[in-house]
Amino acid sequence: MTDLHLKSIRKNYKHNVIFEDLSFEFSSGNIYGIVGYNGSGKTVLLKCLAGLEAITEGKIELDGSILGIDFPFLPSVGVIIETPGFLEGYSGFDNLHQLALIKNKIGEKEIIQSMIDVGLDPSSSKKVKHYSLGMKQKLALAQAFMENPDILLLDEPTLGLDIKSKNAVIDKLNQLVNEKKMAVILTTHQME
Repeated sequence: MTDLHLKSIRKNYKHNVIFEDLSFEFSSGNIYGIVGYNGSGKTVLLKCLAGLEAITEGKIELDGSILGIDFPFLPSVGVIIETPGFLEGYSGFDNLHQLALIKNKIGEKEIIQSMIDVGLDPSSSKKVKHYSLGMKQKLALAQAFMENPDILLLDEPTLGLDIKSKNAVIDKLNQLVNEKKMAVILTTHQME
């Protein structure tokens, strides 16, 4: 069971306050939606949760340990923040394979399954530079899912996806939450 606590966190850039006195608890087996207008600080919050940006005040705790003190990044997290960056001259599979080598936690089987789960063909030699926006978003989702993390931080995860693909992503998120007991935190500006 994973518990991620925000305790009176504040983030500002110089004199511009992004958010302040924000407290919340995220637990395994749940999907949390952070809804707000463009520019409201949703992406900054996800960056702080992932450990990619430091908070100005307060603390973020994971199961009693403090982010930024006890560990620099969340240890088991899948992330999509803003526009995903991939090696444009490589296939989707080759990109995910290179990412998987960082932790060496999964093999080809898990990469293939993750690509299939989001509707991509793992055997395709098509280079990422020829992918549509929707295909790049699917590849980003595949990389977030593939190592079976405890926490998913997803910034606008259905951006650029058609209705069928959006529904498939929603089904996959529900499956991960129900079967794997992940904590899913996603941002959107769309109320539905």
